[in-house]
Amino acid sequence: MMEYKSKLLNNAVQQMATLPGIGQKTALRLVLYLLNQSSDDVSRFSDAFKLLKENIDFCSSCYNITDSTICQICSNIKRNKEIICVVQDIRDVMAIESTGQYFGLYHVLGGIISPMDGIGPEDLRIKELIERVKTENIKELIFGLSATMEGDTTNFYIYRKLQDQDIKLSLISRGIGVGNQLEYIDELTLGSSIVNRADYEINFS
Repeated sequence: MMEYKSKLLNNAVQQMATLPGIGQKTALRLVLYLLNQSSDDVSRFSDAFKLLKENIDFCSSCYNITDSTICQICSNIKRNKEIICVVQDIRDVMAIESTGQYFGLYHVLGGIISPMDGIGPEDLRIKELIERVKTENIKELIFGLSATMEGDTTNFYIYRKLQDQDIKLSLISRGIGVGNQLEYIDELTLGSSIVNRADYEINFS
């Protein structure tokens, strides 16, 4: 790790380098760029993140990020309230929304079942999902989790919890590569995989 003569510079670079994908050289370049900006610009930059951290919340229904109690997707009267797409995190919501091909609701689990990482069903928002299905007149549940062993395990766990419910369970098309995260799939492919989703029970069997 590079050390600089200025403790203030060194500390700023170290903090910047804690961001994912940012190495020491990139961190230094970014810090020096900010150092050359006006005090007002730097204040606006830092205040944006401070306000985000202090005021951002999670939708009380789907757990997407929101500035209010209910997110804009859940409160939109034009969305199909009878369909829920189950996703791992908010990045997947953003990826699917960018396709313009899905008009239902979401449920953000906050992860997937992964025993190797110590993540079990009780660590996710699965209980809340089951409750939504039972109380909100949901007709279809789309599994939008990654095509990995962990994703499939999570799908099957939810399937077992809902198998006695009168609801259609479907799976986004697996034309996308196994292990791919939704956020890295191009919009056209992802949009097509949602439109061409298949019955989950047929895929499972």
